[in-house]
Amino acid sequence: MSAVPSLFRDLLPRLNELSGSLRRGKLFERAIAATGLPLERPAMSVLGILHLEDEPLRIGEIATRMNVVGPHVTRQVQGLESRGLVRRVADPDDQRARLIELTPRGTAATERYVAVIEGWFAEAMSGWSAEDRQVLDRLLTRLVEDLTARLSELD
Repeated sequence: MSAVPSLFRDLLPRLNELSGSLRRGKLFERAIAATGLPLERPAMSVLGILHLEDEPLRIGEIATRMNVVGPHVTRQVQGLESRGLVRRVADPDDQRARLIELTPRGTAATERYVAVIEGWFAEAMSGWSAEDRQVLDRLLTRLVEDLTARLSELD
């Protein structure tokens, strides 16, 4: 158990460095500029979640994935709707409910955003072996899952 606090002390500065590098590199700002739309992080998060899922989702599901409350997502969706980036569609399992899906314009903007992010990571990791990338993916996934499970126990 004593190795864990030491690991945390070693890991936390690296996570802070990564966060700082992303901020200094203005990655979000560059990626947003590529969309051609003046979007804020929460709105881009909604688009990103819909893009990754590649299927319409309920407001509550988007909120859960963003770790926010539903009204926050509702406001973001309303703004995205007014820009023609998302639309509401009937839920095939419950005609009273609505799902949110990307419009073609929303898909195109999100793909431009993702291309910048993917390009940056691909360039930064271009010297990494496939095995190193797989190890990072495996360990980062495990860390997120274990921390999420532990934090859920505290709730």
